[in-house]
Amino acid sequence: MSAIDLLVTSGNGPVECRIALSALLGILEREAIGLGCAFEASLGPMPDQHGAKSAIVSLDGAGAEQIASDYCGTIRFTFKSPARPGHKRQNWYVAVQRIDSQPNGGEVTIDPADLRFETLRAGGPGGQHQNTTDSAVRVLHRPTGLVVTARDERSQHRNKALALRRLDAMLRHLEVEKQEAAKAGRFLANRTIARGNEVKTFKL
Repeated sequence: MSAIDLLVTSGNGPVECRIALSALLGILEREAIGLGCAFEASLGPMPDQHGAKSAIVSLDGAGAEQIASDYCGTIRFTFKSPARPGHKRQNWYVAVQRIDSQPNGGEVTIDPADLRFETLRAGGPGGQHQNTTDSAVRVLHRPTGLVVTARDERSQHRNKALALRRLDAMLRHLEVEKQEAAKAGRFLANRTIARGNEVKTFKL
């Protein structure tokens, strides 16, 4: 079974939406572990200590499809802002969508000189062979600081290709955000966060 990659984004939401995104990543990780799935989160830019604006979540295992089906859409979190005491708003939104195997989004070019690769011991589903070889691959994109890990395949070569695909998807997403921000002063992802038809609601 191939891994499922999900883009989790706070769009152009305020700091509370990034707090909600961090909480959602924890929820997804716990659910993945409960279903026997491998879980990997690659974080996008983090403006401050309140977390990243977006992340790519990679799931691999029998329950991956169930998680994707349950969470794709708009997720609403209800909590009082810890960052702005006294702020009246209590509903914050995060969007989850699948990343297609075919690249989409903004145009990006990855310079191999900007990449640093590391190999590490793989873990999670895949059997003993996966756990006894340094088949997992982590790639650092120096210009952005993005770090992406792939451990889904038994082959180091295939994990390297998978890590590059995930990095490409994240960079394309960031390029779309940058272009839309320049054109209209807001992020494209924020338009996809449809409110009032949430697939999940959480109270923190």
